[in-house]
Amino acid sequence: MPLLLQWNPCNQRLQKNLLIFAFDLFYQQRKLPAHGKVSSLGVIHSMRTNLISRAGYELLQQELDHLWRVERRETTEKVAWAASLGDRSENADYKYNKQKLRQIDKRIRFLQKRLEQLKIVDYSPQQEGKVFFGATVSVENSAGNELTFTIAGPDEIYQRDDVISIDAPMARAALGKQLDDEFTVHTPAGAKTWYIVAIDYRLTRTSDS
Repeated sequence: MPLLLQWNPCNQRLQKNLLIFAFDLFYQQRKLPAHGKVSSLGVIHSMRTNLISRAGYELLQQELDHLWRVERRETTEKVAWAASLGDRSENADYKYNKQKLRQIDKRIRFLQKRLEQLKIVDYSPQQEGKVFFGATVSVENSAGNELTFTIAGPDEIYQRDDVISIDAPMARAALGKQLDDEFTVHTPAGAKTWYIVAIDYRLTRTSDS
């Protein structure tokens, strides 16, 4: 179903963020196969929304810069040194660093392509009171179980247990909800109902917002 947004000059950043998400969601749904792979966390792996926070984008840029300027240069020098020692077939240093160089180059190519695809979503004061990208949300179910998570882009969730991807069913179901609203999350384990008990943007709010 098309998402129609009426332009309002008073909240341009919020509407820009909503338009970015709406078009990206529509595009991803068009690409989603009939049977997407679902993990135990309920994330549909075939979907990969191209949204990211400014801080997350800068971290990926820093990683790319470090790989290109430091890691790749040092590893290339080690490969050249190991190759100069003679027989490469029995040269463990050469084999190890050659493999490492291939892995570095693979990651560099991925980051270069990914950074071109990503769309930065900045915080807007008009987001306050509702769940949008970047919100830290606390939810509770009827059994009294409570969860707190920050909604982030799929490139920002690795090695972190305090964030969930905006592609996760929990995040999708909570988007647009307000304090005390209830929503239902559909996962392979069944449908579960949750209630919004807190919404906060301290992690994404900046001094100039």
